[in-house]
Amino acid sequence: MLIRVAIPPTQQEGADVTAVLTPTAEPLTALDRCDRCGAQAYLRVTLASGGELLFCAHHGKKYEESLRSIAADIHDETDKLTEAH
Repeated sequence: MLIRVAIPPTQQEGADVTAVLTPTAEPLTALDRCDRCGAQAYLRVTLASGGELLFCAHHGKKYEESLRSIAADIHDETDKLTEAH
């Protein structure tokens, strides 16, 4: 299970910093399909506007720059493609 650590900005220099642990998005499965081509999705992009898009590794890479500018969060599981079984 992956854990995202959010560290709030400090209000003043030397202030205590606390880490808030929140679980990441649910893992993608073989049923999750790319919204562009229908291949298995390895990226879930949560848009700042509230929507969600799924992309295969190819289309995620192709549109990465544009997606980063509109995404609130990108859940990337492309490392699954290179894992040894």
